[in-house]
Amino acid sequence: MNTAEDMDVPAEDRLRADLYNFLGLLLSAPPDQMLLDQCAGLSGDETDLGQAIASLSRVAKVTKPKGVQSEFNALFIGLGRGELLPYGSYYLTGFLNEKPLAALRSDMAAKGMTRAHNVFEPEDNIASLMEMMGGMIVGRFGPPATVGEQKQFFNRHIAPWAGHFFTDLEAAKNSVLYASVGNVGKTFMEIEREAFRMASA
Repeated sequence: MNTAEDMDVPAEDRLRADLYNFLGLLLSAPPDQMLLDQCAGLSGDETDLGQAIASLSRVAKVTKPKGVQSEFNALFIGLGRGELLPYGSYYLTGFLNEKPLAALRSDMAAKGMTRAHNVFEPEDNIASLMEMMGGMIVGRFGPPATVGEQKQFFNRHIAPWAGHFFTDLEAAKNSVLYASVGNVGKTFMEIEREAFRMASA
């Protein structure tokens, strides 16, 4: 249901928010059959992002929930740790819970964002950041963020490392479905980075 705040969000920005939220959903937990079916139903155009989405759709059509759960666990959970650590602090400093997380928490507080009570991961998890960006665009945390506010948040908390993470995800030895997710994420981050670079704010 649309809130009063997000009525004024342009269709293009709503699509951007949808893609951020979609990536956040795929990266927060292994997809169930319903989400896999949604992935399988996607179609892409001739753009790089469209081709990446079409590839994700093809892989999702032959992916089963049990298999993707094993893949997710190997990538992100593992016995001691998964193949990848999807946290900004780790990518930027080599350690968890460092200054990038403190800076994010400060910006979250200023924007009225709080961590959900049932989420125990540090807030600089890639899934959380995708969801925060999607929420800011459509006004889930108050009025929709201006382009300048979006650019500042993206450049501070996402741009310095998300592209590297998605490239690693695409190439990870345990990635099958998530190789395609990595390709979509990497391509989308490049588009966003360039759009913000060209935006006057």
